[in-house]
Amino acid sequence: MGIIRTSFIATCLLLIVPSYAEDISQNSGAPIPASEPEFFAPYQVTYSTLYKKGITLKVEGTQTLTKQAADLWQFNFHVDTLLASLKETSLFSLQSGSLRPTEYHYSSRILGKRKNVKVEFDWDEMVASNTVKDNTWKMPIDDISLDRLTLQLQLRYDLLSGREQLAYNIADGGKLKQYTFETKAKELVQTKLGELETIKVIRTDNLSDKRHQYFWFAPKLDYLLVKMEHFEKGESYTLNVDKVEQSTTTKDSTPQYD
Repeated sequence: MGIIRTSFIATCLLLIVPSYAEDISQNSGAPIPASEPEFFAPYQVTYSTLYKKGITLKVEGTQTLTKQAADLWQFNFHVDTLLASLKETSLFSLQSGSLRPTEYHYSSRILGKRKNVKVEFDWDEMVASNTVKDNTWKMPIDDISLDRLTLQLQLRYDLLSGREQLAYNIADGGKLKQYTFETKAKELVQTKLGELETIKVIRTDNLSDKRHQYFWFAPKLDYLLVKMEHFEKGESYTLNVDKVEQSTTTKDSTPQYD
């Protein structure tokens, strides 16, 4: 039970957030800034998550953004515990304020049981190829589709850009899954980095009386996620930022996928 929960907490550390629309025509009325703000500088951030349901478990995860070339970025996330691990990597470029992923890798290990997933985006053919256990299948994508990892950066960049339409299509499991979010009031949040003014964001596509997810982003830190709360069926998961390091590195070693 604890091992499975540890894996779930590790997945929660990804952020559970998403590019900026379900359909271009539906977002055509959204205000677009005259010029796009500068993209985020390379960084590394460490998060910790507490799981509570009778017992308390703590897991730490590290997220890293590096610039690989003039218009190629790499976004990594990994959690590594004694009995479970999770690694994710996305390569992407930027086009007119949208992240455009080219390749996504996922790898997990729980009690020796491994899972590996690879998603490759072909923007000329507008398809994504999913590979799991040497089986590959293709799915159609739209012009602003994301993978599960780049969705967090796109949401942050949309908040930084002042966009109001926060709806996203994520290529996951052979189909596009839609995530939607809504901004709420500003709140002061106590963190290990000190007291920070934040914007509270709620995920709305799966909101119910028994489930909700809240996110707090700090404008002072380029809308970095500094806190998340997830409640579902008597269980709670709380994510908090522990440490942030800026980096001047232009290349980063890609995690190894077994």
